Amino acid sequence: MGYSRAVRVGSRVVVAGTAAQWPDGTVDPDPAVQARRCFEIIGDALREAGSSFDDVVRTRVYLVDAADFTAISAVHGEIFRDVRPANTTLVVAALLNDAWKVEIEVEAICDPEPAKR
Repeated sequence: MGYSRAVRVGSRVVVAGTAAQWPDGTVDPDPAVQARRCFEIIGDALREAGSSFDDVVRTRVYLVDAADFTAISAVHGEIFRDVRPANTTLVVAALLNDAWKVEIEVEAICDPEPAKR
């Protein structure tokens, strides 16, 4: 399947659902560590698109276990601090990899790209 990690259209940046997988394919079992890894990948995608966490207006968090909400929510708070994006958290039956406990996607609105000449 072909898809983009992030797409920028004008001032809008959409980062696709992101799971906590390391380059070697491993996944840490701790939900907070997974959330931090998701945000690390998302932060890289935002920067590549000319944006940052300060520009994020919406997050969607998919959990497979509602008991992980507190740990993952704490990481969300550490990342966004005073930004306070709109958030939807869903508990789902499963994610694509049984080791994944969380998947996160974000949308950002940032300064328009300068005109290209």
